[in-house]
Amino acid sequence: MTEDNRGDTPRPDRTQRQGRRMRGFEAASGLLKDRIRSAGESRGFAVTRLLTHWPDVVGADLARITRPVKVGFARGAFGATLTLLVKPTDAPMVQMQLPRIQERVNACYGYAAIGRISLTQTAPSGFAEGQAQFAPAPPAAPKPVAPEIASKARATAEGVQDEGLRSALETLAQNILTRRKS
Repeated sequence: MTEDNRGDTPRPDRTQRQGRRMRGFEAASGLLKDRIRSAGESRGFAVTRLLTHWPDVVGADLARITRPVKVGFARGAFGATLTLLVKPTDAPMVQMQLPRIQERVNACYGYAAIGRISLTQTAPSGFAEGQAQFAPAPPAAPKPVAPEIASKARATAEGVQDEGLRSALETLAQNILTRRKS
């Protein structure tokens, strides 16, 4: 603070007048925290953690097929309504898990903030505010092949000189031998 020439009233420095503190580099999360909070509050999300940590709240499987859109409060009703965005093909599965989702979301808030969950079905290509990206399920890990089937498949493709063709024939033989065994 500097003193004004007219009296003893202190005058704030230039950095204090601008409301900024000179601290050097800041984390991106610190810079965006206020903007994320104001955007979330405009949609009814009092706790932005619900938006930013959606996979942690409901689990990776449900987070892949759902997106929280808004929290609406009705007059005189206890608890808010959480609106989730979901693809029509996944809606029945999500509908069955609504009590579990409600329990987890309320645990995030710390009290029974959500009284009802409604689903909004949409195409995976978008919603009114732009593109809603739904991540596909990860590919299933290949089942291990029994050693005796792998050795029979190798023996079947043994005389082939081309490496790519031999590999394809081994895979085909493994698939055929596996199906016969089942």
